[in-house]
Amino acid sequence: MIKKNLGIIFLLIIDSISIFIALQSAILLRKNVLPYFLEFPATPPRDVSFFWWIFPVWLFFFVYEGLYTKRFSFWDEVKMLWKVVFFSTLATFSILFLGKTGEQVSRTVLVLMGILAIPLFPLIRINVKKISLFAGLMKSKVLILGAGKTGELILTALKRDSNLGMNVVGFLDDDPEKIGGTIDGIKIHAGVDKAQKYIGRCGIENIVIAMPGCEKNKFISLINKLQHKAQNILLIPDLFGITVLGTNLQHFFQEQAIGLEVKNNLAQPVNILIKKIFDILASCLLFGLLSLPMIIISLLIKITSKGPVIFYQMRIGKKDKPFKCYKFRTMYEDAEERLNNLLESSPEARNEWNHRWKLSGDPRITRVGRFLRRTSLDELPQIFNVLKGDMSLVGPRPVTKREIDEYYKEQAKLCFGVTPGVTGLWQVSGRSNTSYDYRIALDSWYVRNWNLWLDIVILFKTVRVVLKGEGAV
Repeated sequence: MIKKNLGIIFLLIIDSISIFIALQSAILLRKNVLPYFLEFPATPPRDVSFFWWIFPVWLFFFVYEGLYTKRFSFWDEVKMLWKVVFFSTLATFSILFLGKTGEQVSRTVLVLMGILAIPLFPLIRINVKKISLFAGLMKSKVLILGAGKTGELILTALKRDSNLGMNVVGFLDDDPEKIGGTIDGIKIHAGVDKAQKYIGRCGIENIVIAMPGCEKNKFISLINKLQHKAQNILLIPDLFGITVLGTNLQHFFQEQAIGLEVKNNLAQPVNILIKKIFDILASCLLFGLLSLPMIIISLLIKITSKGPVIFYQMRIGKKDKPFKCYKFRTMYEDAEERLNNLLESSPEARNEWNHRWKLSGDPRITRVGRFLRRTSLDELPQIFNVLKGDMSLVGPRPVTKREIDEYYKEQAKLCFGVTPGVTGLWQVSGRSNTSYDYRIALDSWYVRNWNLWLDIVILFKTVRVVLKGEGAV
């Protein structure tokens, strides 16, 4: 508990320093940089001491969003930090308006502070939090009840996102065949009913109950016994595959029951409009940033091989509507002939093609084309598809009619009831290293779980995947 409190105090100090850096940087920009480009009143903005009241306002929202008491995954914490920036900036303007002191404060400084805080807060806080966790200040001991497949899945999830700071120290199970064994180096102990003893003896803070097949009365009894012993209990029900993002919990107090409210987010007109506006604005910004690289790529393609710079393939879009999907040309003009010759002469290549519809050593691809595919730059012209409305920035991958008939089957109506995307979950989850069935599962999951934050996260992950060249052909 002492280490945990020290970690909270440490984060509070770091957040205060982050606020100071954002504020001081905004003041310096307003004083020394912006006057060269814009006209401002002769009176210079005040220094940091005048803005002392900003610190408690911003720190209030850190506390309000649970950034000192709750544990968030990496992207959830980024989301919470951005919420803090938005509401803190809004609150400071509200205070100025209600106090009728707007003329005494540089509103440009407040706006600049909010803009600078968007990248600054996640960059500082999450990296400092890594140091804090490494030092053991904010780590939480976790005991998993159930050493089956569900328990293994939860262990993998907790290890994958180190930002949660949850350290699994052991498993408990009643299966004699599992007791004494290990899962990823973590020992399986006997007796689920002994969880209470481990909580006190080992300083366990969090209990994960990963026993979806457990008998109902035993399950309820276990929860009731542990509820006031551990700080938190995480229940993993046997509901894998259903929608998780945006799912709300409904309480029925009289009946002592709960229900899960599952929404169809992409069926709501407001969400469709929000996604469309986001696509247009983001695509216009990207087009402005990428115009010069696209011109250079076009010249390289034209110089190094015969054929058009851009080609299109007919793909199936929303509600089975075919459209022309644009790409930079990455293949030779006689690409089909080269492919057929390889498939006829190589059983290994034929098997790979039938399994993934891709080849690791594709003879059709030009030298420039290989670079474009490895970096995914060949897909830049799809920005025009987004602006035309045929595609979205994020969505299920556009495919051919043959792929839908052979592979998607009953999932086709779900996946192609929405606009296909330039990028998506498949592209940030291994890309060409994943099987076709897994790709379909990811597309289905995306449609069922859509929200705007999910699109933003996928776009950030796409940048990382492209820079690292993960899973590219």
